[in-house]
Amino acid sequence: MDWIITLGVILLYLCIVFCIGAFAGRGRENSVQEYIAANRSLGFIVLYFLMGGAIFSAFAYLGGPGWAYSKGAASYYIMGYCALGLVPWWIWGPKAARAGQKFKYVTQAQLFADRFQSKALSIIIAIISILAFIQYITLQMKGSAYVFEIASGGRIPFWAGALIAYVVVVAYVFYGGVRAVAWTNVFQGVFMVVTAWVLGLYFAYSLYGSPTAMFTKIAEAMPTHLLVGPGTKMDYMPYASALIVSVLGFSMWPHLFMKAYTAESEKTLKRTIMWYPTFAIFLVPVLFIGFAGILQVDPQTLGAPDKILPWMFANMNFSPLAIGLVLAAALAAAMSTQDTITHAAGAIFTQDLIEPLKKKKHTQKEATVWIRVSVIGFGLISYMVAIFGGQTIVSLLLGAYGSIVQLLPVTIATFFWPRATKAGVICGVITGVVFNYLIVLQIVPKYAGIHPGLQGLILNFIVLIVVSFLTPPMDKKHVDKFINL
Repeated sequence: MDWIITLGVILLYLCIVFCIGAFAGRGRENSVQEYIAANRSLGFIVLYFLMGGAIFSAFAYLGGPGWAYSKGAASYYIMGYCALGLVPWWIWGPKAARAGQKFKYVTQAQLFADRFQSKALSIIIAIISILAFIQYITLQMKGSAYVFEIASGGRIPFWAGALIAYVVVVAYVFYGGVRAVAWTNVFQGVFMVVTAWVLGLYFAYSLYGSPTAMFTKIAEAMPTHLLVGPGTKMDYMPYASALIVSVLGFSMWPHLFMKAYTAESEKTLKRTIMWYPTFAIFLVPVLFIGFAGILQVDPQTLGAPDKILPWMFANMNFSPLAIGLVLAAALAAAMSTQDTITHAAGAIFTQDLIEPLKKKKHTQKEATVWIRVSVIGFGLISYMVAIFGGQTIVSLLLGAYGSIVQLLPVTIATFFWPRATKAGVICGVITGVVFNYLIVLQIVPKYAGIHPGLQGLILNFIVLIVVSFLTPPMDKKHVDKFINL
């Protein structure tokens, strides 16, 4: 009956998170500015964990150890992009915050559509974002499902575990908006960071004597597992291109970009950017867990590599209470990102897709209702993809990055290139996204192992520049409002 205790701990954790999220939204005004941007009032600590929850997800807590276990040194790219991913935001994050404050934007596409005076661009960006979001939410649901499956000894099937996580997250996001996401991410962030360090060091010392001894034994038994290059799990070009796409695409994610609008001040935003690389330190012990399992767990027994963390705890004589706490931390990692993206997906669908198509704008109350309904809908779609899709967690993430990184040229053109035109950015984005998916769907062959998103990005820039020079420049007075922010 140990599994009942383990499951009980997880369910208690879910109740705590739900209560925190539900309480966060009490007594707040029923407006789009509040529901999406918290009336631009979030402080440094809350913003730090809100942004951190976006990376310390099922991808990090389950996919990270899974890659360390199955692909070895290829998992180091996670550390690289976590440390560097928000650095480019220093360049345009404060500008985006100023634009949001001045023109009352609450989404990424509102900024771009206004800069290039194009409803079509808003709709295109909304579609790109939503397609990528579905993959990202699916990633978190898969992680949650693994947790329940392991915790119950297989008694709770994959579909039911994913459904439980979906219901809890949608419930508090529905009522509390971005404040619910922020408050729960602070709680979940502290919980999973502490747990990660305890776990990673425990496995390294208990199974091998020390992290040094662990890597020494792995190098002796599997020499290529700790290397990147020809003859290893990942060659140089795929590794480098995956890292580059992740770094460039990280701050392009709409749910992260939009957080520039929630900061109480530009100083708070810059502090968050400066401190954000510390989350890479928190990921070190998570990878230790995957490496620790290499010489301990038979891949045939494990099944999916993403199950390595929960499997090791469920099968190594830990108390059911300890197993429950660890699995709850893994669930926290998944939910802290799932809630952020689910909230953003609903906001983007309503503000960037529905609103531009309507002749008569929604009232604040109507728009908020639409967002809440959209939150439910996108969570449900992602749930179906999680149940019937077969990709690994990290594969899902890399696929989503390939399309979302195509927003980088638009961002650069918005703030730094006055000669960019509406036709240029639209043609560039469409070219980059379509080419990325042509490679992903294997209609066009991948060149030299380069990530599809990076190939699409190069074409994107070329098309943007060429088409912009072939079309009339935009009104200088209008453009200067954004260039001179």
